[in-house]
Amino acid sequence: MAHTRKDFLKATALGGAALGLNPTGSLAERVTRTPLEKPAPTRPAPRAKNILILGGTGFIGPFQVRSALERGHNVTLFNRGSGRAMFPYLETLVGDRNGDYEALRGRRWDVVIDNARNNPSWTEMAAEFLKDSVDQFMYVSSRSAYADLSAVPMSSDAPTWTYESAGVPRDQENLPYGLGKAVSERIVQRVMPGRSTILRPGLIIGPGDETDRFTYWPVRIHRGGEILAPGDGSDPVQIIDVRDLTDFTVRLAEDLTTGEFNCIGPATPRPMAELLYGIRAVTTAESSFTWVPREFLEAHGVRPYQEMPCWRPPVPGFEGFARFDLTPEIEAGLTFRTLADTAEATLEYHFSRPVERQNSIGPGLTAEREAEVLAAWHAQNG
Repeated sequence: MAHTRKDFLKATALGGAALGLNPTGSLAERVTRTPLEKPAPTRPAPRAKNILILGGTGFIGPFQVRSALERGHNVTLFNRGSGRAMFPYLETLVGDRNGDYEALRGRRWDVVIDNARNNPSWTEMAAEFLKDSVDQFMYVSSRSAYADLSAVPMSSDAPTWTYESAGVPRDQENLPYGLGKAVSERIVQRVMPGRSTILRPGLIIGPGDETDRFTYWPVRIHRGGEILAPGDGSDPVQIIDVRDLTDFTVRLAEDLTTGEFNCIGPATPRPMAELLYGIRAVTTAESSFTWVPREFLEAHGVRPYQEMPCWRPPVPGFEGFARFDLTPEIEAGLTFRTLADTAEATLEYHFSRPVERQNSIGPGLTAEREAEVLAAWHAQNG
């Protein structure tokens, strides 16, 4: 291996030692790299808000907490108790999103943030219970809520899924992901008209991401050698660092900004080649990219967004998938950190995980499968 990322490992070990953390410890320890004391505000907002986060201990929750605290806001968590161990300096109200919201009764907050993954009934119960207790309801939805991704550029005015357009009966309990998100959006807008904020992130990446859908590329490029790259390098990519998403969420909460917002970036879609070469710039691995056309990959069972994470070529029906006009979002405060920052933080997080976990990345091609497809490509093209 040309490069072992000793610098990342050393930084991780030193950082953990300085804070008394175990690199294989809890998600909060590994993601936030904070001691068990409440972080001091480093960039306080003009006025502190009282923010309730439903959940708060998954992937994006800890970053929401950190961003809110750095801005000087007051944060309360609502979950089944996991928040008490993860954030002992915060108030955690214990309940169950299946129907036990009694811990919230008689309380009031400026804003509530709902991170429910894909459960409209959870969102409806929370919205109904809190409609007289909060000024703003923020729901973290998804780009998958759009039923039509063919417009170029895309905007928040594009149609979202309905039961009819999805071909799903209204009495079906387990809904497809995109439909579930769209239904949840409409519930919030119905229960709290004029007081809702809908966030539609694309692929959320960065430190703490256990899906590894972006992590595949930094880890693969770090390994070096010949790398199978999809398409011709020109296909656009728009994704979002988890820290940019949560910073934007808190900014919208500060101003009680309502409406629907797409949360991806950068503003100008980044070509796939720029993404991969940008990631390579933060490593010292000896590597080269072999660009293989979409048609060849399809013929060999290599699927966009599955075996080739982050990449979805603009085929019919998906022309606008990574071509969003983000003018309203930028005006509302959405910002984008550098690709180098995201790639480095992702690699640092990856190498802080147990070795067994480092060796079990799910998305993307295995080394053997990648070599097989590359060999077939070279055999066909001399």
